Amino acid sequence: KGGYDHFMLKEIMEQPQAIFFFICGRLDLDKLTITLSGIEQYAEQICKANRIVIVSCGTSWHAGLVAEYLIEELCRINVEVEYASEFRYRNPIINEGDVILAISQSGETADTLVALENAKSKGAIILGVVNVVGSSIARLSHAGAYTHAGPEIGVASTKAFTAQLTVLELIALKIAHIKKSIDDAQYAHLLNELNAVPDKVQAILDSQIPKIREIARKYKDARDFLYLGRGYNFPIALEGALKLKEITYIHAEGYPAAEMKHGPIALVDENLPVVFVATKDRYHEKIVSNIQEV
Repeated sequence: KGGYDHFMLKEIMEQPQAIFFFICGRLDLDKLTITLSGIEQYAEQICKANRIVIVSCGTSWHAGLVAEYLIEELCRINVEVEYASEFRYRNPIINEGDVILAISQSGETADTLVALENAKSKGAIILGVVNVVGSSIARLSHAGAYTHAGPEIGVASTKAFTAQLTVLELIALKIAHIKKSIDDAQYAHLLNELNAVPDKVQAILDSQIPKIREIARKYKDARDFLYLGRGYNFPIALEGALKLKEITYIHAEGYPAAEMKHGPIALVDENLPVVFVATKDRYHEKIVSNIQEV
């Protein structure tokens, strides 16, 4: 356990290392290049695709929602995010040349596998983002990228999730650069920011654990939680609520902050902790307004 009380805490603390290991060797700031050898042979087809369908389950589905924002904003390609368990039992419209992107920590998720087999039979290009080398999804995919986050012993995914976000960001930037859907200055800026993420995550883990423990002690007896975010932070709010459910057995819901007034605000009282993901982005003024409503 590396000196930690349990594996989940160890894996939380390994996030900077997991992100760094994936970036290392793939991101060259001197040349401003991204090397994703598993993706590059299909890069042209991905750039020409009319849509990308992301198929995943659980935490990986939340990573897919973040990727939807990333790819649509940076690459200007239509993206749909599907639960694999729903996608496999529907009769989805899949056209030849569609790109199906599967995200899975284990690479063995049964619903995702069946969904991919169906899509592949209809001529779709299958991309995989998985952690386990040689897994079933990796073998089924035409191309893809391994997250190389290392084994996760804890039940709730931690470092695998942030590693998935790192991979998906690099894929989006690679496609955007090829398509010229972002300019060189923005591309360089985002590469530099991504390269700084491991140190920033480490700084958060080093400085915020005492505050997190204090909050945990204060709200350990709460029966319900509400997690709210906007934009990229909406899927993060969903992931936060999922983590709380999985680990503490406390009921939690994640919501887009703007939707709170369309029903959930009725649940807000002095006993309901409400967690906002409120980073200094273009939604900040709006999220502050939502905080004031609560």
